[in-house]
Amino acid sequence: MASDGGSCALVSPCAFSPKSHQYLALSTQDGRLRLWDTLSNTLYQEYVPSAHLSATCTCLAWGPCRTIKDGPQRKKRKSEVVPHGDQLDLLALGTAAGTVLLYSTVKGQLHSKLDGGHDSKVNCVRWHPENNCLYSCSDDSRIVEWDLQTGKVKCKWKADKCAVSCLCLSPDGKMLLSAGQTIKMWDLETKEVYRRFTGHATAVSMLCFATTRPPTRGMEGLYFLSGAAHDRMLSVWQVRSDGKDKNAVLSFTLTDEPIYVDLAMSQSKDEAVKLAVVCKDNQMHLFEHVLNGHCKKPLSPSCSVQVASPGSVGDSVPWPVPIMAAALTIDKQALLLAYGSGLQPVIERTTLNAGETHVCLVRDIQASLTLRTETTVTKVKTPTVKADAKLLVPGLPGHSAPNKSTPLETKRKPGSDTKEMSIEERLGVIDLSPAEGHKGVHKGGLPLQTDSFAVLLVQGLESSDSNILNKVFQTKKEVLIKKTVARLPIPAVLPLVQELSKRMQGHPYSGVLMVRWLKAVFTFHASYLSTLPSLVSHLGVLYHMIESRVKMFHKLSRLHGKLYLLITQIAATDKSHSVAALDQTAKLVYEEDSSEEEEEGTGDEMLAEEEDSDHWEEEEEMKEVTERSDKGEEHSDEEMNIENKLNGDSDLEPDNESEEE
Repeated sequence: MASDGGSCALVSPCAFSPKSHQYLALSTQDGRLRLWDTLSNTLYQEYVPSAHLSATCTCLAWGPCRTIKDGPQRKKRKSEVVPHGDQLDLLALGTAAGTVLLYSTVKGQLHSKLDGGHDSKVNCVRWHPENNCLYSCSDDSRIVEWDLQTGKVKCKWKADKCAVSCLCLSPDGKMLLSAGQTIKMWDLETKEVYRRFTGHATAVSMLCFATTRPPTRGMEGLYFLSGAAHDRMLSVWQVRSDGKDKNAVLSFTLTDEPIYVDLAMSQSKDEAVKLAVVCKDNQMHLFEHVLNGHCKKPLSPSCSVQVASPGSVGDSVPWPVPIMAAALTIDKQALLLAYGSGLQPVIERTTLNAGETHVCLVRDIQASLTLRTETTVTKVKTPTVKADAKLLVPGLPGHSAPNKSTPLETKRKPGSDTKEMSIEERLGVIDLSPAEGHKGVHKGGLPLQTDSFAVLLVQGLESSDSNILNKVFQTKKEVLIKKTVARLPIPAVLPLVQELSKRMQGHPYSGVLMVRWLKAVFTFHASYLSTLPSLVSHLGVLYHMIESRVKMFHKLSRLHGKLYLLITQIAATDKSHSVAALDQTAKLVYEEDSSEEEEEGTGDEMLAEEEDSDHWEEEEEMKEVTERSDKGEEHSDEEMNIENKLNGDSDLEPDNESEEE
């Protein structure tokens, strides 16, 4: 059966106990292990590991039935004698820290812890059907064989280049299937690869053998199934001796990726294999087929099952209920279903008609849970408390209520009109604003404690009271915010993230305050948030909003740089102009005192000087004219002398010249 293994890593690991399906092992999101009794539909056991928040459970697998012989036992009465036989005892849990925990259902406590084999998250654990050993695979691409008697690593080898996501042991315990980038079949004696198969495009989430009949030659004739994340097909592979077994021989069509598979193996060649596959879209499909070689056409389910809850009082539209696991019982027509919430699932045995191809089960989950809570027999006893006894009420660690000296109260009379305040009135009286004269101190005089902030924050988230949330979120002290988030209980972390995401979409000023709270939440509770399967859907709106706001930051920073450069250049040019333009106005002017006559005299002198300058210019012009005329006369005389010489006048004596004159 495939029900001894876990389920896909996208949901909380769960598995029915083998053979009788008496228990359902379920690991919650906060790392708790819960065992539910399928007959009474009640909680059988609960185990909380010491590191359940930092090292949550990633996979689980039921061990084979064995005889319990641990230590001496007292002699039992005849009424207590249990028929001798094998009992279901150990349950293997793989953690995100790389360790493997073995939990004993008989003792109700941790049996042993296997560590030192893996460096990262354990993806799958599988028990050997006969030998006292366990196999595990991890993201570190290695397979570890554990010796359960010593609790140490027996053998360890590298199985792939990337992470190994799934394992499966053959019915005879001689072969081991591992899935990484490809599907490999290992010989456990030599630890060598016997066959290689193509595999899937995405990470393989499940592997299981489909036949138990002994092979004729080696491993020839064995069939096994594989399913992968984001793949709507279940592939069937056949081990062949001719080496032509790299591709799948058959495929089953699904509506969504598989998260849980239970299989009834065929004991003979003519017996059909029965499959119950739970898909991510909250549907369960049943298949029945005789594995006999290659088949080209994908097979459709013979029957599909859905669970729906009727609508509320005012709404008649039903809404789907998630199916977590399904198991095939000994009765061919009966089916075991686990659906609802992981905190309190509903386990039901139902019978299906062979002729129906689609079945929708309408179940009122709220009514069934309420009825079961009222009829459940509890072991908690309420003690009788005396009037003079002092009760210590549990609360958050470090929380201390303020002690106020109050006068002694008198007993109320039966006819008095005194009424107690309601919870809403008490919350309205609470005032978180500090007093005017004292910073960080309430009006009552007591300092505000971080644990009171945590209590108020939880109350505001549970009641969706905006007044309380506004008072808490208005604080700007980093230390106070960190201490409040650190003291916050785990169930309130996801509602806080949703409330902060909603408020981030409002005013930008509120976004600045909410970023501080988000930073503190991611700092203290990142390990818990990483274990949530629906983390992407919860943080998708926040991621897109931050991305859209940051997208404009680069453009705005560039614009800011350009504007800053332009402003500095303008300021520099203005400063240079102001330095070049000197102030030429006289800072001091001195004038002497003088009489009016001197002023008049100076005026006459100035007029005379102007007239003299005018006459001087005229005289210069006259001199230039006379000089020109003299030069002209001299030039004419020279010309006449030359002519006379040419005519012979120069031979005359000077006396004759004078006589002629």
